[in-house]
Amino acid sequence: MRAGVVVFPGSNCDRDVAVALSQSTGKKTAMIWHRDTDLPDLDLIVVPGGFSYGDYLRCGAMGAHSPVMQEIKRRAEKGTRVLGICNGFQIITEAGLVPGVLMRNAGLKYVCKDVFLRVEDSQSAFTARYNAGQIVRIPIGHGEGNYFADDETLDRLEGEGLVAFRYATPTGEITLDANPNGSQRNIAGVFNKSRTVLGMMPHPERLSDPKLGGTDGRAMFDALVETLA
Repeated sequence: MRAGVVVFPGSNCDRDVAVALSQSTGKKTAMIWHRDTDLPDLDLIVVPGGFSYGDYLRCGAMGAHSPVMQEIKRRAEKGTRVLGICNGFQIITEAGLVPGVLMRNAGLKYVCKDVFLRVEDSQSAFTARYNAGQIVRIPIGHGEGNYFADDETLDRLEGEGLVAFRYATPTGEITLDANPNGSQRNIAGVFNKSRTVLGMMPHPERLSDPKLGGTDGRAMFDALVETLA
């Protein structure tokens, strides 16, 4: 599998994702500068976390209009897998690759901690190594992770099985207390209609090696290698 990670001014998780991908693929991960428009042939493009363009205007708004994103949108339309993590999730929602928007956390504070997620769908290249209903522990670190969409969009996501992850208790209950940012219906990650694009606020790359304290995140990268190789 050939993977690339976008690098924006202000990115701070690009190298973390590149290391996690290289551990799973056994290959060097391509680093893609935000001004690049001539990309190599890739099976997966990751839009990483950080503070692209300093989060001016609003999180992800400027990143969504960077030169590289126009090419990423074209690749996504042709079926290339795209993973947006944290600020990357904000960018791909702004770019229209997945539905919804990310707003200020309900508590108006930056939240950085491990959370538990319930895997809602395992029928994608991203989640094939998880089981539906499985509980995984993944870190978060964001101030604007409050997922919002109108009721019609939320009902469509639910009906079409496009909710990938929800914030949950360690035993899998979907509760208000388990929701760290106020996201509607505890949504932590969503797919596009074809399940070829995934946006999620939690950081799987931050728990992808035992030295980091766990490997729940590595299953995502290993699944991508298995399904896209």
